[in-house]
Amino acid sequence: MKLNIALILSIIIAVGLVTVGFTLYQISSERAKLNNELEIRTTQIAEEVFQNNKNTFEHINQENIENYIDSISSKYKLIGIAIYYSNDSIIINKASRSLIEYSKDNISQSIVADSTIGSFITVHGKNIYQYIKPMNDGLINKNISNKSIVFYADAEYIDNLIGSIWVRNFMRWFLQVLFVSFITVFIIRWAIFSPINKIVDWVKAVRIGNVELLKKKPVAGFLAPLHKEIVQITEAMNEAKAIAEEEALLRSSGEAIWTPERLKVEMETILQNKKMVVVSNREPYMHVHDGKNIKCIVPASGLITAMEPILKACGGLWIASGTGDADKETVDKNDKLMVPPENPKYTLKRLWQTEKEEEHFYFGFSNEGLWPLCHIAHTRPTFREEDWYYYKKVNEDFANAVLKETADEDEPFILIQDYHFALLPALIKKEKPNAKVAIFWHIPWPNPESFGICPWQKEILRGMLGADLIGFHTQYHCNHFLETVNRTLESRVLWESFSVKLKGHSTLVKPFPISIAFTPKDFDNKMPKIKPSQLLAAYGITAKHIGIGVDRVDYTKGLIEKFLAIERFFEKYPAYVGNFTFVQIGAPSRSELKSYSDIMNDIVNESERINLRFKSKNWKPLLLLNQYHSQSEIAPFYSSADFCMVSSLHDGMNLVAKEFVASRNHNDGTLILSRFTGAAKDLQGALIINPYDIDHSADAIKSALGMTIEEQHHRMSQMRQEIVNHNIYLWAANLIKTMSSI
Repeated sequence: MKLNIALILSIIIAVGLVTVGFTLYQISSERAKLNNELEIRTTQIAEEVFQNNKNTFEHINQENIENYIDSISSKYKLIGIAIYYSNDSIIINKASRSLIEYSKDNISQSIVADSTIGSFITVHGKNIYQYIKPMNDGLINKNISNKSIVFYADAEYIDNLIGSIWVRNFMRWFLQVLFVSFITVFIIRWAIFSPINKIVDWVKAVRIGNVELLKKKPVAGFLAPLHKEIVQITEAMNEAKAIAEEEALLRSSGEAIWTPERLKVEMETILQNKKMVVVSNREPYMHVHDGKNIKCIVPASGLITAMEPILKACGGLWIASGTGDADKETVDKNDKLMVPPENPKYTLKRLWQTEKEEEHFYFGFSNEGLWPLCHIAHTRPTFREEDWYYYKKVNEDFANAVLKETADEDEPFILIQDYHFALLPALIKKEKPNAKVAIFWHIPWPNPESFGICPWQKEILRGMLGADLIGFHTQYHCNHFLETVNRTLESRVLWESFSVKLKGHSTLVKPFPISIAFTPKDFDNKMPKIKPSQLLAAYGITAKHIGIGVDRVDYTKGLIEKFLAIERFFEKYPAYVGNFTFVQIGAPSRSELKSYSDIMNDIVNESERINLRFKSKNWKPLLLLNQYHSQSEIAPFYSSADFCMVSSLHDGMNLVAKEFVASRNHNDGTLILSRFTGAAKDLQGALIINPYDIDHSADAIKSALGMTIEEQHHRMSQMRQEIVNHNIYLWAANLIKTMSSI
């Protein structure tokens, strides 16, 4: 009520001030206009009277003068006329008798100046306009001098008109105030009080944890940002509650499962306010133009899947290459921004590469050289001198950035990611020897003979051995690395401790099987399951069963082998024709390189060939979605597919396998997993295949579709428990604790 009264009073005052100001301006203009019109009219009357009554004025006499003046006044609607000869001789009618005293000064001025004078006078509260015209020699009698004639016109109507303007504007003001006040009260009740009541409902929902109520769209568009923030607060509170319950459960059961909170406490103990810096080529968040807007996306990368939860839990700085076309528009003057955008936890610093640097460092040496060198997948590595030059330059640029960001830190923890920065550990250690430096190699390490192909193998090994700790996914890769060092460099390899001594510096080499963010609360999260028919309906396909594959389009992922296995499956088991569709989500990758554009063309052609062979109305065996999909878009396929097939020909870990297992909150479904992945060592409940063995892979598909629900539960619950026990938080804790202990 007070708000209504305050707003209405504000409207009254505001509209009143505007009305008064406008009225004053209007009156000023109108008065000037009316005064001007009266002056012109009186002047015209005076001239007309002189012209038409010239002889009359020459022979006028006192007896009939008043009647004559009255007749002229009546004719021209004047108050009166006075003929002035001297102060003692004035011919005047009755109406002008009380006015002449107010005109004598002006008459004298008019006679002396021999010019007409018009002015407004006020007599007894009435406004009158007087017009004085000298009767000079040219008009009446040449022998007469010091004579004037005075015309009096009523100006009272001007005041009346001005008064009516005030009245009209007051009425307009009153009606405006009435109308605006009514509309305002209506808007307050409809557009403000109603949303406020909605906000009250939201706050109540926050208090009781009713997320479903909050998920409803806001009643007004302007409340959308507030609604988003309240939803995030609720989710954070529910998460905190779940975490507290989880921690209490863990304490009561005496188990030591790692969570973000436990990792955060552990990191605070280990780091002791030392800065944590993560370095990678791929950035965790990319900003791109979407029409006139800027959209933030998460690039498809197993590295990001693994590292992001750690930075969210521990904070710190992530240094990466900025590759989005809108990245420069979203950073501050130091090329930094806080991420994630919706709930900032850590700092992202972007470094910029020229087109030439990207061509030779990223596409050249990294992905045409080291990538095929480390993946034994029948693609020949290419090494060029110019690529090596830019690889060294970009490594030096990142080293300078790390050193600048840690200038005030004596012992920062620096975690370098992957094969793009093999030279970085030695570059950092050279300038900051007390820094704790680790490099984690996310891809396989080949045998010494294969790695010997690289012309700069010694420089790469020396660069990596600048680190205090080198991590691989498996012990097998660690062994290959140590054998390569042993054969290539003059160093001491200590097999009993899996370490290398080079020029007085020791480097520990250990396996750290990477994982995903998966905790007990995720394990028990019962999300609704979508029917396969609902997912496929959007693509015009009807099928009872679906399989899912999620891969970057890369020659190491065995996509052609996977498609051949599906074709063989339909040949061997024709009963599934029309009933089963395999969905392959393939995110395009490195399409600037010929080997990658070729594999994309090959998988498109192969899928079209197989579909042409088997497809029928409203069904086809293969649905290829060769575009980027976010995690939220992939999730329904993960949770609804009968199985997931991972057919990598050579892989470091492959987190897709673990993501699929984590998504199966009903403990159903089957994982078909290549024996050439690191994940095959961890996920013993999967159906392990050799992707080169097409018949065996086809039989695995049949086994997955025909597996009993009891066996599915047994296998899946075993794998899910493995991921809970060995999640990304344990991986990070082991890695950082090992770094700190060196």
